[in-house]
Amino acid sequence: MKFVGLIAALMALPAFAAGGEFFDDFSQPSLDALRAHGWVLREGTGHPGLPGASFKASQLSLSGGLLKLTMRTDGTPAHTTLAQLCGPRKFLVGTTTARVRFRDTPGSRDPIIQSFFLAGPLKHDYDPNFSEVDFEYLPHGGWGEPETRLYGVSWHTVRIDPWESFNQASILPGSFDGWQLLTVQVEPTRTRHYVNGRLIGEHTGRNVPSQPMAISFNHWISAGAVEGAPRDYAFEVDWVLHAAGKTVSPHAMQARAAQLQRQGVAQRDTVPDRGLTSECNL
Repeated sequence: MKFVGLIAALMALPAFAAGGEFFDDFSQPSLDALRAHGWVLREGTGHPGLPGASFKASQLSLSGGLLKLTMRTDGTPAHTTLAQLCGPRKFLVGTTTARVRFRDTPGSRDPIIQSFFLAGPLKHDYDPNFSEVDFEYLPHGGWGEPETRLYGVSWHTVRIDPWESFNQASILPGSFDGWQLLTVQVEPTRTRHYVNGRLIGEHTGRNVPSQPMAISFNHWISAGAVEGAPRDYAFEVDWVLHAAGKTVSPHAMQARAAQLQRQGVAQRDTVPDRGLTSECNL
């Protein structure tokens, strides 16, 4: 009976390959192999995070089929290192799902942010074509509020300094420590954010992305950390899957990822290239 049910579930999967798909289960043996599969490991400074903090490729690691993003801080920008990984910039309409393990740290109030998102470049303040959809988890609170919470956000535009943003956000309070299935559907007129198959928000209007984006993960910290001894924080990514041009349910995305893994497919990219640079700077 279980075998029959599995066959039925697989037969019900959408024709993923028809529109192109991108999949990675992060089983690469090294960071160089990760780069060879089209990922950009961010280096240098810039938004987001404390001004003066640095992104370093060494904050990323691979082990046991997981990507780990580690952030280190002593509360000062000069001794804060952040982690970010970006894919090629060619994703727009379609469905993207990642399985991630968010981590709380009991007792800590460092305002860290653990993120999975898709974004295009911000060419200038209030760029009308800026595009981003994201999940951001604040395990220790932050941004002026102490509560632990998870955001699903679709962006219209932003000015970085001084900060002014225009977006539509859906917020889930409480802890999300542990494995989570995060899905965002981008359609021409709306976006939908799901957490573990639960729809948490539908966003419309000018918040809907209009330009190709890069799949990204980052681990950073906002203002408000107390200076002191160095401390590390980490979260992990199991796999990420994008179905181009299709609105696919979170359950079907999870089933497709499992199918690819059973078939021994560690990486796949059949989404057409758009000839765009993945700037990996947001």
